[in-house]
Amino acid sequence: MGFYLNSISPYKKYKAVAEDTYFVDKTLLISELIPLLGKERRFLCITRPRRFGKTVAANMTAAYFSRAKESGELFDHLHISSCEQYKEHLNQHDVIFIDFSRMPRNCSSYRQYIDRIQSGICGDLAEVFPECEVDKAGAVWDLMEDIWLRTEREFIFVLDEWDAVFHTPHFTEDDRKEYLLFLKNLLKDQGYVKLAYMTGILPIAKYSGGSELNMFSEYHMATKEKFSSYFGFSETEVDQLFLKYQVVTVHENITRENLKWWYDGYRTAAGDSLYSPQSVVLALSDNHLGNYWTGSGPYDEIFYYVKDRIDDVRDDLALMISGSGVKARMQEYAATSKKLYKRSDLFCYGHIRAADL
Repeated sequence: MGFYLNSISPYKKYKAVAEDTYFVDKTLLISELIPLLGKERRFLCITRPRRFGKTVAANMTAAYFSRAKESGELFDHLHISSCEQYKEHLNQHDVIFIDFSRMPRNCSSYRQYIDRIQSGICGDLAEVFPECEVDKAGAVWDLMEDIWLRTEREFIFVLDEWDAVFHTPHFTEDDRKEYLLFLKNLLKDQGYVKLAYMTGILPIAKYSGGSELNMFSEYHMATKEKFSSYFGFSETEVDQLFLKYQVVTVHENITRENLKWWYDGYRTAAGDSLYSPQSVVLALSDNHLGNYWTGSGPYDEIFYYVKDRIDDVRDDLALMISGSGVKARMQEYAATSKKLYKRSDLFCYGHIRAADL
């Protein structure tokens, strides 16, 4: 077990979620990943708004596949256990899990940031594969290819918050280009990649106009239905959670209608309602309706949208505050948090929601 390779951390984090009173079983996502193992379409990037369960799903995926910890006690009673190939792949793979939002202590440069990741992976490889005499000073992709050629061991990559580099102010545009090249060298055309499962807020196409990461299939909520049921809570799932709330709560301060009014904030490409998972769970746990969404980003952002007179956003805000709907054409989350120049950017990125006003 290492820090990146076969880390026990995803198991522990998913276990804490799975044992919560208001847990929702999304493990059938794994059943859609298993057929992709070792196939040409084994690269997928799933983008969703903040607080929509991306990290929970990433931890779940790693906890299931990884050799780090026997996790049958977690999954044996969940939906994935009904999958025909459930036992075949449970804890049978080498998993490299990277949370790209984590920074080294006193991080002041991209070089310090990426060297920590590369050195950590190389150190883990040296520990797990001592027979390969890993040169920890070498390029991580060269070391992994050498291990693969010698041992035929392949790797599953679970990459969370892949776009964190693009939201880090002290990283330059050149740093970000170098980061894309790092991901390309690590993953593209590499025989040791069994599966690459990547999540973030914004899609690859926003940052990479070239061929660096064109092997990925991208799935975002606005226009693609696939994987929609695994991120966010459906009406049925919220119904079930509310029944639990009624059982465990002595003095109920929340109604089912309250939950819909406050937290039913999105629609899938198929038109189904989606609730913010964190907001629903915190509201039921606290027995209190609150604007939990604002904890995921700066609350004063709306001030800047009004001050900078971005298109007709002020009129839109007035309509939303009054309870009216505002139409916006959404193709994907097409803006970075620092470059919101158009009305479409604001709505596509998910910055403005009636519940925040």
